[in-house]
Amino acid sequence: MTHFTSLADHFLIAMPALQDPFFGQSLVYLFEHTPEGAMGLVVNQPTELSLADVLAQLHPETEPAGHTGDIPVYAGGPVQTERGFVMHPPGQRYQSTVDLGALSITNSQDILDAIATGNGPGQYLIALGYAGWGAGQLEDELRSNTWLSCPASHTIIFDTPATDRRSAAAASLGIQLSQLSHLAGNA
Repeated sequence: MTHFTSLADHFLIAMPALQDPFFGQSLVYLFEHTPEGAMGLVVNQPTELSLADVLAQLHPETEPAGHTGDIPVYAGGPVQTERGFVMHPPGQRYQSTVDLGALSITNSQDILDAIATGNGPGQYLIALGYAGWGAGQLEDELRSNTWLSCPASHTIIFDTPATDRRSAAAASLGIQLSQLSHLAGNA
C-alpha cells in the first residue's frame, strides 16, 4: 500500500512547461487534498471583474459602495465558474463558512456584503470557480513535473501583489522561475 501525504495548505506552482490556457503561470492554493482528489483556488489571476461588479449582479437595485470597484475578483479555477468563494483567515463566520484549519472558505453572499460595508475579514481573496482534481490526478501531474509544491504562505496570498505571487512561492523554495527550463524531464 502506498503512503499518502496530503498537500492541503500548500501551493502548487505551475512549471514553465505547463501551457494550459487556464493553469499556465498559475499559483494554486490547495485547501483540500485526500486520496479521493484535491481542490484549490488559483490565487494569482485577477479577472476584469471587481467586487462592485459582483454586487451589481447580486443587488441590481443597490448602488455598490465606491471602494468595492477597487477590490479584485480572481479566476479561482475552471470548475463551477459561476460560484464565488472567499478565502480568509479563520475567526469570523458567515452563513456557509468552512474552516480548513489554516484558512477558511466562505461561499455565501453575506461575506461579500460584509466586505463591502467594511465589516468583513481584514484579509480575503474573492474568486469565481475553483480548481479540482480527481483521485490520483494531481499525483500524476506532480510525477510528470507539471507542478512544484511548497507549504503555503498566507503573506503571499494576502500581502503580495498578484503578479509576484508565483515567483514569491518559488523563491520560498530557493528557486528562480526564470532559471527553470521549459522542457520537462525525469532523472
